[in-house]
Amino acid sequence: MTQENWLNTLRKNRVIAVIRTSKMELARQMAKAVAAGGIRIIEITWNTHQAAELITLLRSELPTCTIGTGTLLTLEELQKALKIGCQFVFTPHTNPVMIQTAKIAGVPIIPGALSPTEIVTAWQAGASCVKIYPISAVGGANYIKSLQGPLGDIPLIPTGGVTLENAKEFINAGAIAVGLSGKLFPKKLIIAEDWEAIAQQAQVIVKQLSENKGIGSRE
Repeated sequence: MTQENWLNTLRKNRVIAVIRTSKMELARQMAKAVAAGGIRIIEITWNTHQAAELITLLRSELPTCTIGTGTLLTLEELQKALKIGCQFVFTPHTNPVMIQTAKIAGVPIIPGALSPTEIVTAWQAGASCVKIYPISAVGGANYIKSLQGPLGDIPLIPTGGVTLENAKEFINAGAIAVGLSGKLFPKKLIIAEDWEAIAQQAQVIVKQLSENKGIGSRE
C-alpha cells in the first residue's frame, strides 16, 4: 500500500478498532462485530492469542477491511507480521530499523511517540504516521491541537485514552484518525457476547467521525 493510499484510507475511515484478547475466537467475533458496524480498519495486537492465524483468517473473512497488527516490539516480530500479510503495523516505540524494514516492504508502519522530539524523530525515520500514546497522559485532544502549529504536516493517530465520547474532539483537533480499544468493547458486552450491541456502537462512532472528512487532512 502506498503512503498516499494509506493516508486516504485513514481520512475516509477515521477510526481503527484495536483488538487484544487471550482467546482467538473471541477476537474473531469482536472483529466481525465492528466490521458489521462499519469500521474498516482493524488492528489485532501481536500479543493476542494466535494473532498470526487470526489475521490470516480475517483477511479472508473480511475482504472489505484493512487488517493489520500492533504492539510489535522487535524486528523479528515485525518480520513475522510482514510475512503473513499484515496490511499495516503499529509499534509502541520508535525503532528506525523497524521503520525502514516495513517501508521497504511497502507496508505502512505507525510507531509510537509522545514528545515533539520523539514525533519528529519517528517521522524523519520514515514513519507512515505517528501514534501518540498514551494520549490521556498529556492532555488529550488539547495536546494534539497544540502540536498542529509546529508539526501540522505530520499525520498523528492518538490512542490510549480515546473514547466514544471524545473521539470526535481528536479529529477536530487535527488527528488524521484515532485508535479505539477497550472503550469500543465494554467488558459487559464481551462477557454477554452481545455482538449486535458492539456493532451498534461501532456504527455510532463511524457516523460521528464521518462528519469530519475534511479535518485532519495533510495535503
